[in-house]
Amino acid sequence: MNETSTMTRQHPRSAPHPIGAAVCAVVLTVGNLATGYLLLLAYAAEPAGSWDSESGAHSNFAAGLALAFAAVITLLTWVFVKAEWLRRWWFTLPALLAFAAVLRLTLLVPEL
Repeated sequence: MNETSTMTRQHPRSAPHPIGAAVCAVVLTVGNLATGYLLLLAYAAEPAGSWDSESGAHSNFAAGLALAFAAVITLLTWVFVKAEWLRRWWFTLPALLAFAAVLRLTLLVPEL
């Protein structure tokens, strides 16, 4: 029996298809832009006075939604990196956006 027939042959991994990587990059860029826009809305909402609790609620809602978007984008990034279509540095932006959302929800809450 031939020794090579009993061993499994390992094929070298092919390079990721550039169109697939570009589609993944566009999907993540659009998601990160949407998350950034929600954060912009969250940070722009400042109450007009002590009677304006609605602005604070809108700010918290936008920041919470941005945090949820950042979590989804992080999961998508994980899938794309695991499939080796994108590199690990793509985790940087959703992590920063999630950190900014958590800051708005905790330390930087608009005061009434």
